[in-house]
Amino acid sequence: MDRVRAAVGRALARVTGQALGPYQSAVLRIGVAGTWLFFLLREFPHRRELYGPDGPWSWELGRRLTATNDAFSVLMWSDSAVWFETVHAVAVLSAALLLLGWHARTMSVLFMVGVLGLQNRSVFMGDGGDNVIHLMALYLVLTRCAQVWSLDARRAARRGPAGSDGPAGPLLWAVLGLVLAYGAVAGKLGGGWAAAFGALWAAQALWWTVQRRAPYGAGRALLDVLANLVHNAALLVIMAEVCLIYATAGWYKIQGSRWQDGTALYYPLGLDYFTPWPGLSALLAGSGTLVMLLSYGTVAVQVAFPFTLLNRRVKNALLAVMILEHAGIAVLLGLPFFSLAMIAADAVFLPTAFLVWLGARATALRSGLRRRAPGRTVAGAGRTVAGPGRRVAGAGRRPWSRRREAPRRLVA
Repeated sequence: MDRVRAAVGRALARVTGQALGPYQSAVLRIGVAGTWLFFLLREFPHRRELYGPDGPWSWELGRRLTATNDAFSVLMWSDSAVWFETVHAVAVLSAALLLLGWHARTMSVLFMVGVLGLQNRSVFMGDGGDNVIHLMALYLVLTRCAQVWSLDARRAARRGPAGSDGPAGPLLWAVLGLVLAYGAVAGKLGGGWAAAFGALWAAQALWWTVQRRAPYGAGRALLDVLANLVHNAALLVIMAEVCLIYATAGWYKIQGSRWQDGTALYYPLGLDYFTPWPGLSALLAGSGTLVMLLSYGTVAVQVAFPFTLLNRRVKNALLAVMILEHAGIAVLLGLPFFSLAMIAADAVFLPTAFLVWLGARATALRSGLRRRAPGRTVAGAGRTVAGPGRRVAGAGRRPWSRRREAPRRLVA
């Protein structure tokens, strides 16, 4: 009994004392925001046909649908073309800023508003990748996804907790508060959405006030505990969601006769819509053995993935196979945004040690590019490349050695 109590105490201290998976949540933030941003930029010339006034799904049809299913879409506030362009611009800007991790708590809410606003406006324009982005946009609001690899993390390291929000934080909070008040007073928001956005707005105000006045006090510690609990719960839900996606996809495939006889992959390879490289698709479709292996392998990987979480090595190996599978779907079937969305969701299971190594390699590559840039000096070299007779301050000094932090195994 004492061992059980000790184990429960350690688990509770870990769940409340830190936001688990900081690197995994950062990769998820970057992947989901980047996928949505690239999609909006790729379809920018066709934005009016997809979600705007020129689409086959008219604004009136969208209003009727959202009135029956209570879906949230700010595009239903007005049928003006100016309003549509404003919402679309905010969706693009919020995706870019969330990708960079600039005021991620606020940008995650704006990102969710942009995703829901566009997708719920024309529900028949999406595919499976849009559904993944739809779900992850909701979950990212509840995560602390900017602890690493973000402008927020760099600003907090430079200014400390008291000044981590900077002057832009209160300004964003005030502007969004006015928009929220207008939506609530004008009846644009339903009761549930008004309460949800009001709670997020009030929580942001409380966080900013406590962080500004008592960044090291008991109130900040309590808010950290609550934020860690919400983050860890959301991360668990994201993992369960990814497992559910693969499990349902795999078991539904098993029931199909084409997947049972191993010919399911052959048919999309013959459709013009799914053949961006006709020669490559014809070469693959010409091998019955390869088509059968890929068809059976897809089903086996999707069904087995949730069970591989019990073994870290098997999980990592199968995760690599699944990422390669999605890369193949992007190339062979011409579904890059679907594949990027699924790879971003899969990243929540990547091992921390690999992500830390990947970040270190990216930092080393960036430092190497900076040293090779003209007008810069290699630290410790004792010479300058800025020009004859000039010397950069600090050149020739021995750089401080940085202690290499051991990777934390927070999420397998």
